[in-house]
Amino acid sequence: MSEQIKKPVGITETILRDAHQSLIATRMPTELMLPILDTMDKVGYHSVECWGGATFDASLRFLHEDPWDRLRKIRDGLKNTKTQMLLRGQNVLGYRHYADDVVAYFVQKSIANGIDIIRIFDCLNDLRNVKCAIDACNKEGGHAQVALSYTLGDAYTMEYWMNIAKEIEEMGASSICIKDMAGLLLPYKASELITAMKSATKLPIQLHTHYTSGVASMTYLKAVEAGVDVIDTAISPFALGTTSMILSPLMIYLSTNSGISLFLPVPIKMPHPCRGAAVAGPHHQAFPPQGGRCLSAHTGADEG
Repeated sequence: MSEQIKKPVGITETILRDAHQSLIATRMPTELMLPILDTMDKVGYHSVECWGGATFDASLRFLHEDPWDRLRKIRDGLKNTKTQMLLRGQNVLGYRHYADDVVAYFVQKSIANGIDIIRIFDCLNDLRNVKCAIDACNKEGGHAQVALSYTLGDAYTMEYWMNIAKEIEEMGASSICIKDMAGLLLPYKASELITAMKSATKLPIQLHTHYTSGVASMTYLKAVEAGVDVIDTAISPFALGTTSMILSPLMIYLSTNSGISLFLPVPIKMPHPCRGAAVAGPHHQAFPPQGGRCLSAHTGADEG
């Protein structure tokens, strides 16, 4: 075990996409993101998840923003950090299947406007629904990561996960993410799962889980010991609850093993989802705009 944990562990920060999607229904406007980007860019994250999922829909319907403009501004602010998005496979960022040419063109435009890593998933792990996006991402020189929706049931044996990992590698993906959006993955099962998948594929393995069940910190610990390559976390204002594990306690265990630095001067305050908070700059409206009420109805079932 001591040999395994010497390998650097990458950290994906979810504050700009999944974290606020999980806690405040994706209502963080672009202007609250921009002031922190320069500081985040100095941390040394493996990547920052900042687009896709429900952000596209929420930007248009509720925030009255241009999601493409948000992406370009985030890309400008994260000059040294890889940007990451979540893509719903053949559903793109919508709620039904789209034709292959639509999927391919959306992937092309996402990369052209600043995305480096596209995390592609199908809620039923039907790989037919991610193939077009993988091919399009590879054609544009992007990093195609296939996310497997983790769930429980008699069909989901270790053999199932190992076989599907092999299929993903054969399809030309760059990495695999275990996407535990409901917080179902328990610590020792995580160790077993990571070990099994590592034996089946040479692709890097990333783990995404939520704190909904209260075990995410222990799950990450066992996953790191088993050799996981990257884990998803969130900084404290938007961590725990129905979103990701907070990064700072994990740093006590990871020490310098993650290659990131949390000891940076942060001259601005990030708003807490359940408290109105001013942010340095022209925006001083209470946040969130729904009268300060915390929107926290996310359970993981609608993840993405």
